[in-house]
Amino acid sequence: MESMNIIELKLFASRVIAICEEMGLVLRRAAFSPNIKDRLDFSCALFGADGQLFAQADHMPVHLGSMAFAMSSVVKEREWQTGDMLVLNDPYLGGTHLPDVTLIAPVFGTEGIELLGFVVNRAHHANIGCDTPGSMPVSSSLEEEGIIIPPTLLLRAGNLQPGTELLPGVVNGELIGDFAAQAGANRVGVLRLQQLVENVGLDTYIYGMQQLNSYAERIATNTIGLLNPGLYHFEDYLDDDGCGTTNISLKVSLNIDANRVEVDLSDSADTVRGNLNCPESVVAAAAYYCFRCLMPDEAPACEGLFHSINIKTRLGSIVNAQRPAAVAAGNVETSTRIVDLIFGALAQAVPEQIPAASQGTMNNVAMGHIDHSTGKRWDYYETVAGGLGGGPTQAGLSGVHSHMTNTLNTPIESLETHYPLRVRRYAIRRSSGGAGYHPGGDGIIREYEFLKPTRLSLLSERRSFSPWGLKGGGEGKRGTNLLNGKILPGKCSVDMTVGDRLTIQSPGGGGWGIPPESE
Repeated sequence: MESMNIIELKLFASRVIAICEEMGLVLRRAAFSPNIKDRLDFSCALFGADGQLFAQADHMPVHLGSMAFAMSSVVKEREWQTGDMLVLNDPYLGGTHLPDVTLIAPVFGTEGIELLGFVVNRAHHANIGCDTPGSMPVSSSLEEEGIIIPPTLLLRAGNLQPGTELLPGVVNGELIGDFAAQAGANRVGVLRLQQLVENVGLDTYIYGMQQLNSYAERIATNTIGLLNPGLYHFEDYLDDDGCGTTNISLKVSLNIDANRVEVDLSDSADTVRGNLNCPESVVAAAAYYCFRCLMPDEAPACEGLFHSINIKTRLGSIVNAQRPAAVAAGNVETSTRIVDLIFGALAQAVPEQIPAASQGTMNNVAMGHIDHSTGKRWDYYETVAGGLGGGPTQAGLSGVHSHMTNTLNTPIESLETHYPLRVRRYAIRRSSGGAGYHPGGDGIIREYEFLKPTRLSLLSERRSFSPWGLKGGGEGKRGTNLLNGKILPGKCSVDMTVGDRLTIQSPGGGGWGIPPESE
């Protein structure tokens, strides 16, 4: 078969990406929780029969990169049937952290014989069976963070399987809520991929996958080839783990050689008692994202992009933790900081392309209430936007979710409708971005009033170490958490009473370049 020309390849890529996007629309519209339908804390992707990433929508980088890293080991050596659906959230077996639940469905040809690939979605559940509402506790072991789901058949030939009744999304033998929405999204993906293969033919479909991956690999190789070869180092520190360990070192060495790069994080700190630890898949997601940012927009999001990037970690470190280390914040906080870490090293190799540090945190706010006498509960989770770092060509954006998250803040109307909360203030935190020729973006001020007794958990960073500037740019302001005007730790669980007010002041981004008045 002749090679696809660029137009044919683009059309093929658009068709498979459209499947992922439609899956996302179905998931969003069918979801019950504001975390999914309003914040868009979910991701959808297609994988080949061997578990290699084939296409993805522009959803959550931390979800998608980690799925690309771990999927082949999850799907291999299983006897799949039409109508199967696998569920998992175990961070040490292909997941990220327990609230992120992944559903995988095989796709067979219309005759039910040829395995074409897999449709996959991953969504964040505010209730994953954790004793702490919001399922983002200040934890010291994985078991404290909720129900651990190893790769398990949720559906076999379309039928709900025994043993799944303990999942928060299974009631009376039926899938409900967000679990049902995820299953529905996968069913749409299965149908659309079958229709595509039937339309273009199996040979063209398989060849198109190969061509996309080859094209992506060429783009990645060429991009890395344009970087200045050498060995580059950078170090930064996490504030604390919430369990007594402070000033936690993250170190990276980038070895750029010809058309390949090694990202070595082996010298980072050992595993900590708190939940800033990462499975290696999350670290890989952060590294992949950094180099994806250097590639042209037309680069297809598939496995070929990552073949030139080698990730090196040390088992037992904060960037390659072992069971039963807690990981709830590793997926959100440590991953975000690894992005700034790698960018700090890349700024030495390609200074004309790299921005200053972003806010460097997702400002995780989890809350809710459990009535132990009835078993009824409510759970809510959101992240709070902040400032992006200024860059070589423009100022940093204000009030946006940065890098590893690609979500929105929950609209005030939705939040107040669903939960006993009132938002008293929601505004840009003026002058919180670092000064510079291109200043850093400003953070956010978000103030909540509690209308009923609530258990609150915070997992936030950049409360001790400021987002750094580049090329003479100033630091962004650190974030602050306030309860009734008094400072709260960056990581804590607190019981809120009626009338209490929580204020999150998120960090600004670092500035880039010497401010004009200083020149």
